[in-house]
Amino acid sequence: MMETFTTYITSREVCQLLLKLSAQASEGIPITVILDNARYQRCKLVQWQAAQLGIELLFLPPYSPNLNLIERLWKFVKKKCLYSKYYDNFEKFQKAISECLEKASTKDKKELESLLTLKFQTFEKSQFMTV
Repeated sequence: MMETFTTYITSREVCQLLLKLSAQASEGIPITVILDNARYQRCKLVQWQAAQLGIELLFLPPYSPNLNLIERLWKFVKKKCLYSKYYDNFEKFQKAISECLEKASTKDKKELESLLTLKFQTFEKSQFMTV
């Protein structure tokens, strides 16, 4: 499912997205939505809507873009659609991004598999230095 907004995102749009996710989900299958810490996602309205729909909200730790897979996907889209490219109107710009996202699971699957991996660097031994 892809949802496109051409204006600012607010808590109302997030609630609309939660309603759409809930409507498309199969009965009895739990839904967890992973979010960053934007105010419009953490607000009481969104949390209330999620609770009403039985959707779990999982918030990433602050300042952790490396854990946020959407940041990696946007980096990929920017590389494919924005770098050294000019669009003379918004519709062409929007179309290029939509086409890039639509082809991502087929044409660019290999490149995205390595970029969107869930394997993260961990530190087995850590050393702390006190000052």
